[in-house]
Amino acid sequence: MRLLGIASGLTALLGAGQVQAEVRQLPVPTSCTGVAAMRFPGTVASGWSVMKIAGGMRGVRTVTWDPNGNMLVAEAGKGISVHSFGDNGCINSTATLISNVQLNHGLAITPDGKTIYASGERSVWSWAYDPATKAVSGQKTVITGMDSGIHSTRNVMVVKAQPNMILVQVGSNANLDMQSAQPATGRAIIKIFDASKAPAAGFNYKTDGEVFAYGLRNEIGFVQDPAGIVWGVENSGDDFRLNNQDIHTDNPAEKLNNLGDPLVDRNNWYGYPTCFSVWSPQPFQGLKTGSQFMLAAGNGITSNADCASKTKAPRLTFQAHSAPIWNAFDANATNMYVTFHGSWDRQPPTGFKVVEVPFTKLASGAYDPVAAADSMTGYKDIFSAPNPGGCTANGLTQSNCIRLTAAAWDPAGRGLFIGSDNASEGEIYILTKK
Repeated sequence: MRLLGIASGLTALLGAGQVQAEVRQLPVPTSCTGVAAMRFPGTVASGWSVMKIAGGMRGVRTVTWDPNGNMLVAEAGKGISVHSFGDNGCINSTATLISNVQLNHGLAITPDGKTIYASGERSVWSWAYDPATKAVSGQKTVITGMDSGIHSTRNVMVVKAQPNMILVQVGSNANLDMQSAQPATGRAIIKIFDASKAPAAGFNYKTDGEVFAYGLRNEIGFVQDPAGIVWGVENSGDDFRLNNQDIHTDNPAEKLNNLGDPLVDRNNWYGYPTCFSVWSPQPFQGLKTGSQFMLAAGNGITSNADCASKTKAPRLTFQAHSAPIWNAFDANATNMYVTFHGSWDRQPPTGFKVVEVPFTKLASGAYDPVAAADSMTGYKDIFSAPNPGGCTANGLTQSNCIRLTAAAWDPAGRGLFIGSDNASEGEIYILTKK
């Protein structure tokens, strides 16, 4: 069967998980045998529905697809699992594809489905993969030498137009990692590597590869649009004071960054650890939402004006402490969907939701958010905890609410697959437009 319109458009947008083969269309099930109700409740916006497709998992972080429509899932502290589906749209087989407790977030597959990449805190590995048998072989070390720190996850993305090239991200190793302003530290940065040229022992992350972008505190999710431009979501800082005033409740903003073309752009600085972005303008004279401000002088920055002229500002911002984890475009990139893991450093809490960011295709052929850069309403909730302000966040994954992570459109046409890594139960849901 030919892909339906939504699925065919999405295959070009799944980044490292592009699906090029024909995938049979599947119905959206109302429920699946053996799958319990959602562990924690969630509400959907008008025009959407939600159902739980998988549970009993561990630390769901990333979802992607092979060319046969099998679902691959990165489960933090466990490894990679593979799942196939029956004619009713429910999972009919599950297996551990890669058992490795070091794997904790990054998962990518080449468009031909023959190579899988996955990451732990210190290394990136690859495997040969056969979608027909759902088996891997020939583990190789691609990258080593990444630092440990408060941000342990390492996103991996295969470049669509040149799938031997991979982007690998490392966050800061502290809330304010001042040394990371130097790209040689290999922190708060995204680098690009030609995986086909990896030496036997793997590349050294700090000294090999090229700098795609830096000054990114924790750019944990990023995806290409149809024009090949990379869009990333960034977790910004905590507990900030400015001029002896506590600004942390509503500043700094989380970010949606236009990171550029991975085959062209290099060495762009996005400001961290010196410059941050405004969410609430109230503490800042003459600045708007989305403006860059200086937290403390350094790295050639002595003023807010320096931040504006010497760093790349975000294209759009999100409420402080939302904790964006993953982003995914829909068909034709008319919308981007972003998962918010939820806050620990704000009262009342925020996040614990999936939001929709409208995009448009410009006359130039470029894709861009519809909202202006200073907008506080450039996105809307489509799925969330019933009362995000009542959610707890004890540690990275403990909560009384959904902790949303993965976002990936289904090539079988059922909708947007969303993960939760709540320590009580790892789950995957399908969000479907009615």
